[in-house]
Amino acid sequence: MPEKTALVTGANGGLGINVTQALLDAGFAVIGLAPKIQQSDFKSPNFTALPAALDSLAAAKKAADTVIARFGKIDVLAHLVGGFAGGQTVADTDDATFQRMFDMNLNSAFHMLRAVIPHMRKAGAGRIIAIGSRAAEAPGPTVGAYSASKAALVSLVRTVALENKDAGITANLILPGTMDTPANRKAMPGADTSGWVQPASIASLMVWLAGDAGKDVTGAAIPVYGSGL
Repeated sequence: MPEKTALVTGANGGLGINVTQALLDAGFAVIGLAPKIQQSDFKSPNFTALPAALDSLAAAKKAADTVIARFGKIDVLAHLVGGFAGGQTVADTDDATFQRMFDMNLNSAFHMLRAVIPHMRKAGAGRIIAIGSRAAEAPGPTVGAYSASKAALVSLVRTVALENKDAGITANLILPGTMDTPANRKAMPGADTSGWVQPASIASLMVWLAGDAGKDVTGAAIPVYGSGL
């Protein structure tokens, strides 16, 4: 059994597949959480599928408790769950879209943090790594709801870093530019993908932050914008 345990939310998404595999390759036991994830999605014996949707605090606590019951600890939380909506100005954005962005990009993280931090504080150690977006710090037109939700995520995770540094817990975010995922290629079929961020690059950075070398980094929002600046 591996010494370290990582809980990855959104583990079977375009980025999640890369992050989960990278953590497995680095020697972690990985619990992959997603609504439709299956044990067969990853071949490693150190992978555990946890089918669940992060639609409430109760769901997040149940997921964390399941991991604790089986593995006894959560060394790393890699929170990748999120969503995108765009195409409308702030003046034209309806309440439902705005709320959906905050549910997917902020509330899911808030619930996971509430579920996981008490276990990490009890253990006296932990690494929290969330995926934000370049839009959090450099918003563009017609993505107001998305940008606002990701900016709020940055503030939330930085606050968590300050509140838990006394307990040996680090909390950081990675802010990618456009990632070269199948979903993004499908959404932008005519785009020049040469400067897009490779998911494997994000995954390797997450593994570094989760490892011994990343112990002195906390409260950081790390830009990874790709070569297409």
